[in-house]
Amino acid sequence: MNKELLLSNLRNIPDFPIPGIQFKDVTSLFKNAECLKELDNSLYELYKDCGITKIVGIESRGFVMAAALAVKLNAGFVPIRKPGKLPAETISESYSKEYGTDTIEIHKDAIDENDVVLIHDDLLATGGTMLAAYNLIKKLNPKKVMINFIIELDGLNGRDIFPADADVKALLNVEVNE
Repeated sequence: MNKELLLSNLRNIPDFPIPGIQFKDVTSLFKNAECLKELDNSLYELYKDCGITKIVGIESRGFVMAAALAVKLNAGFVPIRKPGKLPAETISESYSKEYGTDTIEIHKDAIDENDVVLIHDDLLATGGTMLAAYNLIKKLNPKKVMINFIIELDGLNGRDIFPADADVKALLNVEVNE
C-alpha cells in the first residue's frame, strides 16, 4: 500500500465540527482516482480470503469503500444509518461520541447467523460509533464480525473500547493533532 500517497492527499480541517477537533477529511482521498484505487486495492488484499458475506458501511463516509469492497468481494452491502432513514423494520443503538450523543439503526433482517461481516467506517477516533455498530451486528448473531477503518487516530485509544477478541484493523494511523 502506498501510505505516502494517501497521507499526502488527506485533508485536515481544524476546528470542525467544533473548536479543538482536527477533522481528517477522507473525501479528499475519494475524489482522487489514484487514492480511491489504492484504498480499494488495499482493502481487497486485506480481506480477500476472509469469506466475507456482508459488508456494513456506517453513514455516510463508510458507505463509499464498503460498497466498492462488497462488489469486489462478491458480498452484500448493508447500510447503518441515522434514525428514520431506513424504510423497513430496524433495531437501534445509542452511544456517546467525542462531541455529543447519537443513535444508529440497521434493518432487522440485514444480517443472519450464516454471515461473516466486515463493518467499515472512515475513521476511528474514540470508537463510540463503531462500538454501537458492532453491538448492533452482534445482536443479529452472525458467524463472525470484523472491523475496519481507513484511518485510526493515534492517541485517542479508540481501539481499547472493543472486546479483546475483536478483529480491528486500520489502513492508516495518524496522530490526532497532525
